[in-house]
Amino acid sequence: MFHTLLTTFISHKDLRFCKKVYFCGKISLISTINMAQEDVFKKIVSHSKEYGFVFPSSDIYDGLGAVYDYGQLGVELKNNIKEYWWKSMVLLHENIVGIDAAIFMHPTVWKASGHVDAFNDPLIDNRDSKKRYRADVLIEDQLAKYDEKIQKEVDKARKRFGESFDEALFRQTNPRILANKEKQEALHQRFAKAMEANDLAELKQIIVDEGIVCPISGTRNWTDVRQFNLMFATEMGASADAAMKVYLRPETAQGIFVNYLNVQKTGRMKLPFGIAQIGKAFRNEIVARQFIFRMREFEQMEMQYFVKPGTELDAFQQWKEQRMKWHQNLGFGADNYRFHDHEKLAHYANAATDIEFRMPFGFKEVEGIHSRTDFDLTQHEKFSGKSIKYFDPQTNESYVPYVVETSIGVDRMFLSIMCHAYEEEQLDGGDIRTVLRLPAALAPVKLAVLPLVRKDGLPEKARDIINDLRFHFNCQYDEKDTIGKRYRRQDAIGTPYCITVDYDTLTDNAVTLRYRDDMRQERVPISQLNAIIEDKVSIASLLKRL
Repeated sequence: MFHTLLTTFISHKDLRFCKKVYFCGKISLISTINMAQEDVFKKIVSHSKEYGFVFPSSDIYDGLGAVYDYGQLGVELKNNIKEYWWKSMVLLHENIVGIDAAIFMHPTVWKASGHVDAFNDPLIDNRDSKKRYRADVLIEDQLAKYDEKIQKEVDKARKRFGESFDEALFRQTNPRILANKEKQEALHQRFAKAMEANDLAELKQIIVDEGIVCPISGTRNWTDVRQFNLMFATEMGASADAAMKVYLRPETAQGIFVNYLNVQKTGRMKLPFGIAQIGKAFRNEIVARQFIFRMREFEQMEMQYFVKPGTELDAFQQWKEQRMKWHQNLGFGADNYRFHDHEKLAHYANAATDIEFRMPFGFKEVEGIHSRTDFDLTQHEKFSGKSIKYFDPQTNESYVPYVVETSIGVDRMFLSIMCHAYEEEQLDGGDIRTVLRLPAALAPVKLAVLPLVRKDGLPEKARDIINDLRFHFNCQYDEKDTIGKRYRRQDAIGTPYCITVDYDTLTDNAVTLRYRDDMRQERVPISQLNAIIEDKVSIASLLKRL
C-alpha cells in the first residue's frame, strides 16, 4: 500500500518544533496540538537527564517515585533562581530579612497550624487502571475543558471574520459559548460548595455526572472519594519508649511564624516588615506527576510580610503586582502568565491568588500570594500559651499582626524556565539545532572557551583566559570534536556566550565571541571580555530591571 509522508508544522507560543507524521491510506491528521505539547514535554524530561539537569533519584535502583536529584547543571540553574529571588527580596527591601528555620519542629506547631487534622487531599481510584487521582484536580481539569471549548469557538470565528472580528460581542452572543459558559458556572458553583463542605460523596457524584473518565483506562469505574493526610511522620528520641512523634515539615511558613517575634525584637523591625526563607518541604503526594511539577521532596521560597490589621489588602495588592513583575522580568512574555484569583478561600485567608505559567500541559500555578490574616500567629499564641503580640510604638498598643504571604516553588519555577527555554530550531540546510534560551543571568554556564585546535599553543591560551574569567562567572573549557559540534553542545545546555581561540589570537590578543540566540559572531579583544559579558550574565542585570 502506498505510504505518504506528511510533515506538519505546529506553532505554539511557548515552543516551536517540527514533527513528522506517518500515515497509510486514508488521509487523517493525527498530530494535534495536545499531542504536540506532550511530545515537547517528554523531550524536555529526556533533555534534562541527558545533559545533567535532573536525574531520577536512586536511578541505578530504578528510581523512587516523585523524587528527583539535580545534576551538575541543574544545581547551578536552581541556585541562580534562588539567588535571583533572595536578592530581589532581601537586597532590594530594607524591611525584609531572611532566616533558615529547622526542618524538624515541635509537633504542636502542626497541631496549631491545622496540618495534623486538616492537611488532606480528596483521592479517588479508577478500578480498571488501578491509578489514583485527586478528585479536585479531575474536576478542575473538567472546568478547564469548558474554557478550551470556548476558546476554540473564538479562534474559529477570528479566522473566519478576520480584522472585523469583535471578540467581546461574539463571547456575549454566540449560543455555543453561552451554553458552555452556563455549564461551566454551574459546575464551578457545585464544586466550590462541595469543597467548602468537605462533601466527599458530592465530589464523586460530580465526577460521575460530568462523565469524567480515567486518562489511562478511559473508563468511569470509580471508587468512593476519601481523604489522605500528606505529612510524613517519624520519631525523635534515643529509645523507642522515649521517642516523640515529629513530622517533616509540609511547608516552610510555620518556621517563620514561630520566629517572627525573635526576628522583630533582635532586628528592631517595625511594621510592615518581612521575613524570607528558602528551604525544603515534604508532602506524601499520592498523585505525584508531571516530572518535577509535583514532588514529595521539594523546595520553597517564601516571604511572610507582617502588617498592621486593616492594611493587609493593600499589601496583598502590592505584592501581587511586584511578584508578577518579578516573573515577567525574565523576558518570557506577558501572555505566558496570568493571575488565578481564588473564589474558594482557605479558612485562614481573606484574599488569595496564584500566578500561573503556560506549561506544555496548560496554565499551572508557580506561585501563590495569600492574605493569611492573623490566623497562624493567633493559633500559635493559643497553643503555646505565650504572647507573641507586636507592640506598636506609634499607637502604644499591642496586637497580633496580619500576614501577607508570597510562596513560590523552586522546582516549579525551574520547570517553567526549562519549558520556555527549550527549542528545536530548524536551520538553513535542514539541520535541527536544540537550544536552551535561558535568561543569561540564570544560565548554569555563562561562557565556554574553545581552542580551535588542540595544538600550537591554542589550548594554553584558552586556559589563560579561563583562569582569568573564572573569578567572575562559571566557565567551561572544551577542546573535543569540531568547533561546530562544541557550539551545539553549549547551545543544548543554554550557555549564552562562546569564545573561540584561533591562530590570530596569538598575535592580536582577540577572540571570536559567539552569541547563543542568533549565532552571531564578532571579534573582541580579550581585555574587554569581562566588561562585555559580566554585566549581561550577573544577577544584578536582572535586579536593575525590577
